[in-house]
Amino acid sequence: MSERILISMMSIPRLAPHMRLRHDKARAQWTIQAPERSFVLDPVAHAIVSRCDGVAQLDAVVADLCDAFPGAPREVIEKDVIALVQNFVDKSVMQA
Repeated sequence: MSERILISMMSIPRLAPHMRLRHDKARAQWTIQAPERSFVLDPVAHAIVSRCDGVAQLDAVVADLCDAFPGAPREVIEKDVIALVQNFVDKSVMQA
């Protein structure tokens, strides 16, 4: 069993090489496609995942989301980003 990778605000997440962000036009929803599995993204998850490009640190992703959603407190956005990205890293959907 491999050691769990814990993310931080300095992490630079991206989709794992075998994962693809796709828009399902028939269902009007965003998904992450992988061999033999798929993850349906709600609008918040899509906003987070689409900003995780392998270049930006999570701190910059949170700052960008704070600009995009000015009514949401930074602490809430940061908590949601860390939870989602950590979950996807744990499932090997993302790399950090």
